[in-house]
Amino acid sequence: MVPQPIGFPVPERLAAYSADRGDWLAELPDVVAGLARRWSLAVGAPFEPGGECAWVAPVVSATDGDVVLKVGWTHDEARDEAAGLEVWDGRGAVRLLDAVVEGETSALLLERAVPGSPLSTRDGPEQDVVLAGLLRRLWVDPGAGHPFRPLHEMCDAWIEQARPELGHLDPGLVRDGLAHFADLPRDDTPHVLLATDLHAENVLAAQREPWLVIDPKPYVGDPAYDVLQHMLNDRGQLVADPRGFARRMAELTGVDGDRVIAWLFARCVVEAAWWPDDLVPIATALRP
Repeated sequence: MVPQPIGFPVPERLAAYSADRGDWLAELPDVVAGLARRWSLAVGAPFEPGGECAWVAPVVSATDGDVVLKVGWTHDEARDEAAGLEVWDGRGAVRLLDAVVEGETSALLLERAVPGSPLSTRDGPEQDVVLAGLLRRLWVDPGAGHPFRPLHEMCDAWIEQARPELGHLDPGLVRDGLAHFADLPRDDTPHVLLATDLHAENVLAAQREPWLVIDPKPYVGDPAYDVLQHMLNDRGQLVADPRGFARRMAELTGVDGDRVIAWLFARCVVEAAWWPDDLVPIATALRP
């Protein structure tokens, strides 16, 4: 466990996940104090249990009232969070009020979702419907000259991370899964702005709209990919009937069911590098 700065509350999840970022964590109190001066904020205690890569707290802004300050160490997948929120401009997602990147730190000033209870408190079928409705709103044309990376860049990186850990699995399953994960994002399909990490913990109850998305990791690519994180997080529905679950999410979102199944197969193979007992049986059941 990384020692927490004295007198400055750091959620345990962030402290644990930042074990190799001791310098960043040690500087965090001064960074937050500087942002409070910059944006005229009264800062509260951080949300618990918090996230793995960011310190997030309710704050009161002199100009915007009750809002949220998110201070994270920069990491590749979340690079374009601010740009994505700017494109969505509050349509299905929290509004971005301001943002700054300095060195290894990115800071966002965000709309606060009130009451803020996560969608994960609702049962699985209701989660399906809410998430599908949000995704259909988020899948927009990002516009000419957009800054977002293509989905295949993320997929290629995941393949390289996973490949060394897959040597003990069925070689044919691994070959087919990795080939699908490389080829699917390069298919000639409509490409839209994706959240890529949308699941029930990243959807909060709100007043401006019933539910708002937080913590997107935007890329541009095939919308059929974007239902996967929710499916992988709902292991009950996934294990019970992976094909049926895939077709349900496809129908709710209006995407092609066969593509969702193909994506789910490929993603299960890739993530079997870390969770083989859970995901190899599902990948085997879905194998083309």
